Amino acid sequence: MHGGRHVAAVTNASFDLRPGECLVLVGESGCGKSVLASALLGLLPGNAETAGQAFLGGLDRLAADERTLARTVRGRRIGLVPQSPSAHLTPVRTVRAQLEETVRELTGTRRSGLRAAAEAAAERAAFPADHLDRHPHQLSGGLAQRAATALALVGDAPLLLADEPTTGLDRDLVDRTVDELRRHADADGRALLMITHDLAAAERIADRVAVMYAGRIVELADAAAFFGIPGPRHPYARGLLDALPERAFTPIPGLPPELGDLPVGCAFAARCADATAACETVPALTDGVACHHPRQREAADA
Repeated sequence: MHGGRHVAAVTNASFDLRPGECLVLVGESGCGKSVLASALLGLLPGNAETAGQAFLGGLDRLAADERTLARTVRGRRIGLVPQSPSAHLTPVRTVRAQLEETVRELTGTRRSGLRAAAEAAAERAAFPADHLDRHPHQLSGGLAQRAATALALVGDAPLLLADEPTTGLDRDLVDRTVDELRRHADADGRALLMITHDLAAAERIADRVAVMYAGRIVELADAAAFFGIPGPRHPYARGLLDALPERAFTPIPGLPPELGDLPVGCAFAARCADATAACETVPALTDGVACHHPRQREAADA
């Protein structure tokens, strides 16, 4: 940053994603979820620095050069549903033209079959056929989202990265979209990493849930336990669920810290009713939770 400052956008993120599995990444805006997704695809800005490893098969994507990422990873090994689809769609080309080009490049479909293949791809994402000849600026936010989802699904990549794929969609389309993403993960051992604020959508399709706060993963849990019994163990994760209208409808007090001005210890301590002097140090992720005072399984089960 200006003046030599650094922002720790994501710190010590560690997880695995198995074939056929859906991992959903949740947390408030600004906690580093989209930065993590961009790092996996080599799409961070030029002033960003990364460390560590991120393997898909035998390829470390953090160490791969731009040519490798562009030619063999993006679209082919990792499909992306971007957070801002309007910014990723080519503004001077119709949706049909972009779908046909993507189908040709990723599947090798011959010219005579491109039109039908593009329409089939649009149908997978519930994009209406009578809008295929429109340009991106002629689409609503929800339609742009569905167009981007259709493009991401074309290559049937082993890993699909979906960053807020339900933005701008009504409930029925949310359910249809996430069900299609789930089918992608279920087919032939593919995997899905979905970033979302929509906890209802997360509960619908997730196998596991990762909760991010202030650039760190603070809980990693099986979805059935997270959304049901015994529930989340980290107080921030419990707060996310308690804020839902169908639950306690109680907001988490305060605001997340700025990533450029993180506190010395636990970043959630200032908003946490359970905070003690122990929270002046950063808790490690142990047994799926990063907290000095996690909810104990025995107490939760009781």
